[in-house]
Amino acid sequence: MSRQDTYYWKCDRPAPFHGTGARTQRAAALETVVAEALALRFHAHVQLSPGKGQGNHLTWLAAVDGKTLFIRVEDGPEGDGYLEMESAVMQVTRSLGIPVPEVLAFDATRSLVPFAWQAMEFVPFPDLNHFHKSGTLNVAQVAHSIGSAVALWQAIRPTGFGPFDASCWRARETLSAFHSTYETYFNLRLDQHLDFLVTNEFLTSKERDGFRGVLAEHRSLLALEGGCLVHKDLALWNILGTGSEVKAFIDFDDAISGDPMDDLSLLACFHDAQFLEHALQGYTSVRPLPGEFRRRFWLHLVRNMIVKSVIRVGAGYFERDADFFLIGNAGTGGSFKAFTRTRLLRALEWLQTDADITVL
Repeated sequence: MSRQDTYYWKCDRPAPFHGTGARTQRAAALETVVAEALALRFHAHVQLSPGKGQGNHLTWLAAVDGKTLFIRVEDGPEGDGYLEMESAVMQVTRSLGIPVPEVLAFDATRSLVPFAWQAMEFVPFPDLNHFHKSGTLNVAQVAHSIGSAVALWQAIRPTGFGPFDASCWRARETLSAFHSTYETYFNLRLDQHLDFLVTNEFLTSKERDGFRGVLAEHRSLLALEGGCLVHKDLALWNILGTGSEVKAFIDFDDAISGDPMDDLSLLACFHDAQFLEHALQGYTSVRPLPGEFRRRFWLHLVRNMIVKSVIRVGAGYFERDADFFLIGNAGTGGSFKAFTRTRLLRALEWLQTDADITVL
């Protein structure tokens, strides 16, 4: 199916929040078929072992002809084929010299098996959230590297805005997004997201109306002449490496054409001013910040925090404990909920006042 009418797949898909819960039984039911599909593609015996993916995909490690591959499977009922576009985005991003795993094979057609799958090189490093939670992350060095990588992949300038159209990639190998204006994409499902938060008592009706009003007041910031590549799920658990070095950026499954401040604002969904200052320094070592960068930063933090709130409420993330990858050490579901709500409301305030990044 097409992602033309979705702002963010994890909460806008027809099967909302699929893949955000327990996956052991799903993986066990599919493992034999996954191994058979890989054996057919690589003409070799395949041995699978559980992967450590924490996203919405099922994951395995596959031993194939003495090599270890990382396998991802999208098994949702919608028939989503965006793994094809993700593979294309990874190919283009990798061509710029940015550390991105090589995609060795994929099949998003569901013609042979009832799911989409992707096989890529295995990068033998943990995600950076491991070091962040243990207190051993070199924030200055890592955040700088992340910021410079964001600036580098913004050299990719697709046509249109929002999610990418796979038919255009197949026909011309060009990244072309569905929407002709950025405002159209930015506002997709916005009312639905805000109403969901009110229905689930995360926001009051008055707060919802305040968000609508302030975002409408800043619509001029959405008048982009062109978009750039946006990862759209930039977070430490989607970056592999050591405590001081980035080895690979992964999970481009939500990549879009959008605003240059979007990915940087995603970092602010989780991190403080110190982290963002180092990321901005990395960014400006490659390219200058765009005009009105602070308001655009806050505008996208608001939009991204609305989406994060919808996912966290809908998927029951506030019922988890500190073992959950999104919750910090000694944290609780309750403290995570309080942080999410506070960051969302303050982002709106910071947008209105054009606050300095140091307020984070």
